[in-house]
Amino acid sequence: MSKISVLVVDDASFIRDLVKKCLRNYFPGIRTEDAVNGKKAQAMLAKEAFDLVLCDWEMPEMSGLELLTWCREQDNLKTMPFVMVTSRGDKENVVQAIQAGVSGYVSKPFTNEQLLTKVKQALNKVGKLDTLMNSAPTKMNSAFGNDSLSALTGGKPAVVGGAPAAAVNPFAKPAAAAPAAAAPSRGLLNSPPVQAPAASKAPAGGRGQGQLRLPSGTQQCVIKALSIKEALLVIKRTDTLPQILDSAVLDLEQGDNAEIARLNGYLHAIVAHEQKADSDWLQLTFRFVDQDAQKLDYISRLIARGTAQKHFVPGA
Repeated sequence: MSKISVLVVDDASFIRDLVKKCLRNYFPGIRTEDAVNGKKAQAMLAKEAFDLVLCDWEMPEMSGLELLTWCREQDNLKTMPFVMVTSRGDKENVVQAIQAGVSGYVSKPFTNEQLLTKVKQALNKVGKLDTLMNSAPTKMNSAFGNDSLSALTGGKPAVVGGAPAAAVNPFAKPAAAAPAAAAPSRGLLNSPPVQAPAASKAPAGGRGQGQLRLPSGTQQCVIKALSIKEALLVIKRTDTLPQILDSAVLDLEQGDNAEIARLNGYLHAIVAHEQKADSDWLQLTFRFVDQDAQKLDYISRLIARGTAQKHFVPGA
């Protein structure tokens, strides 16, 4: 049995469960522990040894970058593999993490294959991959949504039909993307998302627009409503349908300066936007999983400014 131990650090329990489920499915002998933020992880790392840390960037009390910086200042943690798993995938953020000593970078939303590749690369650099591979891997499901469903339901098949998620280059930018502005060293706001083409004829009545990043790719979306817990989105139907419980990132554009908030979450519900079987548009309920106080405050201020529908009531 493998003796490799991994610490998963993220303020969202959904993401922690998803990552641990992926690792345990592929490496049955692996030991996984988790922490809700950098401060908790720091206390755990001070008490026991871990072979790898998989860490979010934006978290309350102590960010992933702050935890990484602290680790590299400790004699016993200087060479410990540390992989950042975050929605902050801009070049400036990647460079900042590399300068702080990161071992690898996984951009949310990610496929299981992307995560496992980074784990194996990080452990291979310190000569611990053979130990990990001694546990016979089980058959891995390449559909990201199915594994995220298993993480929460114990394997009950309840997904919306669709092709398995294709591998996504975490550093790839949409062809029509505007030049990225330099991201701040800390904070929620980043460069604006791609504007939807005028010819797309998106449904009217939206409260804004943004980008929804899914494991299968990035899609423009209309924000029909927004609450502190979730957003109601409309996207154009494509050949690859999204799946319930797909992990995703919503780049929510607001404000006069076209600033956006990167909000992590998952697809809670998917229905046809039009009352016909071949509807060209899908309506998605996107549940937020971030517990970062800055993001929650930002959403609250958007709602207070009247950017969301007043009568939108989030699901139970």
